[in-house]
Amino acid sequence: MIRKSGVFAWNGLRKYLISSLAGGLFAVMAGFAGGNAMADDNLSIRDGSIADVAAYTASGDTAKLEEAVRAGLKNGMTVNEIKEVMVQLYAYCGFPRSLNALGVLMKVAKEGGFKEGESGKALPADADRLKLGTKVQTELVGSEVKGPLFDFAPAIDEYLKTHLFGDIFARGVLSTRERELATIAALSALGTVEPQLAAHITIGKRHGVTDAQVRQMLARSSLPRDPLFGMGEPNDAYARYFIGKSYLRSIVSDQLNVANVTFEPGCRNNWHIHHKGGQILLVTGGRGYYQAWGQEARELKAGDSVSIPAEVKHWHGAAGDSWFTHIAIGVPAEGASTEWLEPVSDEEYGKLK
Repeated sequence: MIRKSGVFAWNGLRKYLISSLAGGLFAVMAGFAGGNAMADDNLSIRDGSIADVAAYTASGDTAKLEEAVRAGLKNGMTVNEIKEVMVQLYAYCGFPRSLNALGVLMKVAKEGGFKEGESGKALPADADRLKLGTKVQTELVGSEVKGPLFDFAPAIDEYLKTHLFGDIFARGVLSTRERELATIAALSALGTVEPQLAAHITIGKRHGVTDAQVRQMLARSSLPRDPLFGMGEPNDAYARYFIGKSYLRSIVSDQLNVANVTFEPGCRNNWHIHHKGGQILLVTGGRGYYQAWGQEARELKAGDSVSIPAEVKHWHGAAGDSWFTHIAIGVPAEGASTEWLEPVSDEEYGKLK
């Protein structure tokens, strides 16, 4: 039995966005005009560095951000390129996150030995920022952006055009495609801004980002949300029964067996059976699946619960684009045991993405 929460989940929209990519069904800001296909559908090392810096800037995880900054610099990014990502993101995740991120970069840059690179160039004082920003925004989206929201709050329309698409996008250093990669990663990491993410995926596709790269970006920027009971340690003892990496933290082990299990995107356990005693799953974060043998897979999100009867063959794990965390409670029974079976094939699992 699966109990579903009544809240429309952001991660459910993720699944919709991904399944809709090929047809461009979610062209929010403008009709989809098609993107330029790239020879390689995989994100480059540079793309990945931009995504990681943007995602950790947005999430506010400064420890992970420092790792991403160091990796980006090692991978050939310049200090000023990373700086441009962080400056741009103040418009998407706020000054506090942007300033904190720039502080991390400044700390690393002071160690020396890194390429400074080209600096961003400010517009001349007499530039018509509104005209320029309107032109840039229109080229990005493919049509003029207007509507009731901007009629209701014309100031935000002016600020978007004059400052974000005028001042910031005019600074150079990063390409339009790279700026959209950073924006997509940041909005995905924020996890609560579906319309804006959908719009920027559409824009990114107009400027060379492929469907496969969007899927990789969403998976890469779906960050573990500090599980309630902590991630614990790598689940090495049971790794042979999992595809992908999982983490385990025991919560209770005397009267009941209660553990927190965290799955990285794409990770799932093998088909298995709990003999004599069943299991209860309480989902605390991310998006994943539970499937009983002979039944359709069920999507799970935070607030959902699953009561798994004894002797039912099943599996559970993360969606391909999201971390996933649940609390697993073993139902006590004399002689209870778990029988591990075959893995969930890539073909079976691929149908769920």
